[in-house]
Order: sequence, then structure tokens, then C-alpha cells
Amino acid sequence: MKRLGIAALISVSVATAAFGQRFLLGDQSGYEPTLHNIPYDGRFTFARIKYTPCCGFMGYYYRGLPGWAHGYVPDPRRGSGRAEDNLLKIMNEVTYLNAHLDGSVVVGFDDPLLMKYPVAYMAEPGFWTINDKEAAGLHAYLKKGGFLILDDFRHDGDPRAGGGWDAMESNLRRALPEGQIVPLEASMKVFDSFFTIPSFDVIPQDYDRDRPEFFGIFEDNDPQKRLMVVINYSTDVSNFWEFSATGLRPIDESNEAYKLGVNYILYGLTH
Repeated sequence: MKRLGIAALISVSVATAAFGQRFLLGDQSGYEPTLHNIPYDGRFTFARIKYTPCCGFMGYYYRGLPGWAHGYVPDPRRGSGRAEDNLLKIMNEVTYLNAHLDGSVVVGFDDPLLMKYPVAYMAEPGFWTINDKEAAGLHAYLKKGGFLILDDFRHDGDPRAGGGWDAMESNLRRALPEGQIVPLEASMKVFDSFFTIPSFDVIPQDYDRDRPEFFGIFEDNDPQKRLMVVINYSTDVSNFWEFSATGLRPIDESNEAYKLGVNYILYGLTH
């Protein structure tokens, strides 16, 4: 791959509008974005998990969007695109996946439609809430071969920075009480399913504190078996997908974030 790399495959448009506290926190009156789900036809479609955020208006702190929709609604002030659209453009350039580029699907864990999508993504799991029906749906999804990506949350601290680990862990335990959350290593298959990621040191940090960490839950708690859940902690990988065409971050960093996303999708489809 030439130096411009995979991120340069997306058309470049630079937006440099400044943003302040109101931009980050919104007007403290969140809203649910309009969904534009495309019909299922068997082709790979990006599936994003919808949930009811916790913590009052803090679950809607960014532009008034619920936590699950971060990256789903483009930001016209900074010229961003939808995170999933940009990722799937890359997928179709470097693989034969032939994924849908004309939309995605937003679905809850309690919706039987989820079973049609082998890979699912969730943003801001620190703000995630779950009820009994959703917990049962997530349990069934994972046990039947589903692969869940949790992304965009960080160490507890300033609540404006997002939700924390405890909410995510308690929800996973409701759905999969026997599951053990364990640290992942760069040598594991998920990080070598298409691109080789030699070390987590190459994974870029966006705006969060500390170094990115990666955790997961394996089938039967056996690292030699299928990884069912991957957890990107103390980082926001999808932010690089969303803003890769804006010049906000270096191309080399966006490349590494795309490599991670490509690996996750291909791992989920083949395991």
C-alpha cells in the first residue's frame, strides 16, 4: 500500500470550523435521529446497535445525539461523513466483500432482525442501558455466532467525556453472566484476520486519556475458540473513520483505525 494509504481512498474535504462547549454538549435536550434502514437482501450491511442512554442529558452530550448515534449522523460543521459508510468504502476497495454503500441498519438487541447481521457495532457503551428482553436477545445473538464490537468509551472521570467501564460490564454480565472479560493480545487472530497489527502501540489515540486497551469475551471462555465480543477501551476508533476525509487527523493514524475495522468485520464473518 502506498504511503497515502487506505484512508486516502476517501475523497478529501477539509473543514476547520471551531467548536466549543455548546457544540460538545449540545443544548442538553437530546433527540433521536431519523433512521434510514435499508432492506435486508443478503449483502453485508453495517449493523449499528440502538439503545436507550442512561444518565439523563449526559447520554446525549454530543450535538444532542444519543450515545449510540455518535458517528451515525454526519457533522456538517466539520465536513465529516458517516463512520460506517467510510469504513465500508475501504472494505470494498481492499476486499471482495461487496458491502452495501447505500446505507446501514440500526437495530436493537430485542429485534429478531439482528440475527440477519453477523457483525454488530455499538458506540458509547458506557451510556448503554439494557432491559431483560434486550439481554436475552444479546445472549441469543452471541451464542448463535454474532460478533459484537464495543467502541468509544474511556476511563471514568469527567462525565462530559463519556460513560465508563462499569455500565458496560454490568450490561454484558446481564446478557452473558458466565462470560469472562479478558485482556486481548495483538498476537490473537482477530488482529491478523486481514491486516497484521503487530502491536497495540500502532493504534492511534483520538482524544481520550491513556493508551488504548482491548478486551474480549471468548466462547466458553476459551481463547482458542471464537471471540464473541471485542471491546475498544479508552479510545474511539470510529472517530477516525468518521473524520478521515476532513484532515482532522494524520492519514497514517486513520489508516491504522481502518485496518482495525477491516479486521473486525472479516473476523466476525469468518468465525
